[in-house]
Amino acid sequence: MSKGKQIIEQFKKARWGEYSLLALYISVLSGVLVALQYDPATPFYSVSTLDLLVPFGAYLRSLHFYSSQLFFLFCICHLIGIFDEAQDMFFKQWVMLSLSLPVALLVLFTGYVLRGDATGFSAGMIAESILLAIPGIGHNINDLLFSITDNGMKRIYINHIIAFGLLWGWMVWGHVKKYRVSFYRNTLLTTLILSFSLFVAAPFEPDHLGVTYIAGPWFFLGLQELLRYFHPLLAGFLFPLIILVALAFLQKKNPGYRYVLYCITGWLLFYTLLTCIALTR
Repeated sequence: MSKGKQIIEQFKKARWGEYSLLALYISVLSGVLVALQYDPATPFYSVSTLDLLVPFGAYLRSLHFYSSQLFFLFCICHLIGIFDEAQDMFFKQWVMLSLSLPVALLVLFTGYVLRGDATGFSAGMIAESILLAIPGIGHNINDLLFSITDNGMKRIYINHIIAFGLLWGWMVWGHVKKYRVSFYRNTLLTTLILSFSLFVAAPFEPDHLGVTYIAGPWFFLGLQELLRYFHPLLAGFLFPLIILVALAFLQKKNPGYRYVLYCITGWLLFYTLLTCIALTR
């Protein structure tokens, strides 16, 4: 067996599903403690108070932030690792599992917005403007998901701590219930998450006077760059829709599987290029 195939096999054998659930449990537990100190009516003040005045507040916020990031990254690794196994799923099961990724991304994104700092507020307003650009249903979707202009962070707060989490759980429950998480078996990963959060503070960026360009979350940079050149409907809605539809049809038993795979590969390469361009600004 070649070296490359050995690496791929080792990747598939890794317990990505267990790792993602471990990170999720840490994220939820720390998130509950953070939520007790958070007021959606005063997001920036709440986060500032949490970092500066609440005992262990800065650590809990860092723990929640980094464990959430790892949860999403491990979910991606898990989906890749079980890809061959998932090909035997019914189409509906595969759609639910693959589309759980953007739902997890929404949970992650709303967490950024709830900080209320320069990055979070700007990302929220951009997301709202994208939704409002969708003809016909844009206002309704915005009222359901964000509604920052009319309701501040209240709608996002509810979606972040309840709606998106429940939706994700419903979509993956049939798959997730077969996994068991052992903190004892994952002592090293748990220790790394707890230690890293202790020494590396979660980002929090006050307004910078004179700064005209604010970079959004790392996963939002490519989209933010594309919005510089195209209308929000095309860049913010139709372009992401391509990858969602392609993921839904990424099954080997699909006659157009090869073309779907080419589409996803091209999309990811293009998005990576956009992200790299955004990082240089």
